[in-house]
Amino acid sequence: MRLAVVLLAITSLLGCTTAQKDEFARNAAKSATSKVLVERYPGLPLEPAVNCVIDNANSTQILALATDSVTGPTESTVQIVSGILQKPETVQCLGVAAGQLLLNGGL
Repeated sequence: MRLAVVLLAITSLLGCTTAQKDEFARNAAKSATSKVLVERYPGLPLEPAVNCVIDNANSTQILALATDSVTGPTESTVQIVSGILQKPETVQCLGVAAGQLLLNGGL
């Protein structure tokens, strides 16, 4: 069943531009990332944290996370998200996001 879903997703992308494929992959990766963040990092503000992770992921990580959104998060998904969260640029992004939430009364 999962293979059928993956094949359907791939065939639906055949007519897309590169930008559309990238956006599709990023959105799918956000889905897997949000599941990991909710389960493993419940104190993080979800939307800003997801955006920081995806914005600091490389293309290989995006593709792996997008695939995991179809098959469901695994320990590999957790490792990828955790690794991205440890990057200095991701930590900085989270700090900026937290600061903006504080200024807007969101935390």
